[in-house]
Amino acid sequence: MRMPESRAFWLDEQFDREHGTDGRGRYEAEVLRRIDDFADTWGDFAPVAFAVTAWRLATELSPGFVRWHRRIISATCARSHWDGSLVCAVTVASRWPAELTWTKQWQRDRGWQDWPQLFGQFTTPTEQDQTRRPHLRALLQVEAPVPLDDLPPTPDGPDDDVAVAARRAVVVLARELNDLLAPMIGQLDAGVPADS
Repeated sequence: MRMPESRAFWLDEQFDREHGTDGRGRYEAEVLRRIDDFADTWGDFAPVAFAVTAWRLATELSPGFVRWHRRIISATCARSHWDGSLVCAVTVASRWPAELTWTKQWQRDRGWQDWPQLFGQFTTPTEQDQTRRPHLRALLQVEAPVPLDDLPPTPDGPDDDVAVAARRAVVVLARELNDLLAPMIGQLDAGVPADS
């Protein structure tokens, strides 16, 4: 049985263009507005720090320039303290592990609740919900290296075409993270064990 292929990450190009100003997209304008955020990256021979900053700015926009699947709670990129490579940390909402679904004995009739959903989005239980029933929300923490092959070189300074390089870095990171996580998201959405 082939699992459906879900998108884990994508860029919201249309919203970015439609809500930009002065002929620039929102993301480009944000990069130029926050150019000082890149100051420590200029001229770095490795594209990691520049890409990390570009990703952070893209995900801090509201709504984000980078969008992600409803199961993804957070997605960050960072430079590894170990060797300077690029690593990601992505938190994914999941169903309860199989060990907890084989029997309800552990629940002891307490009405345990899984992830609440609002219009298909995984949400945190409200304070009121927390006072009424116990909640168990399973999270998967993905930590993985991200290939550097297609990342653009770090600009030498703020006079270079920083916005174009930042956008390219975000495109590459979204593609790589999508390639890494889309199969997992598809499997989770299917709700069927892989060996079934």
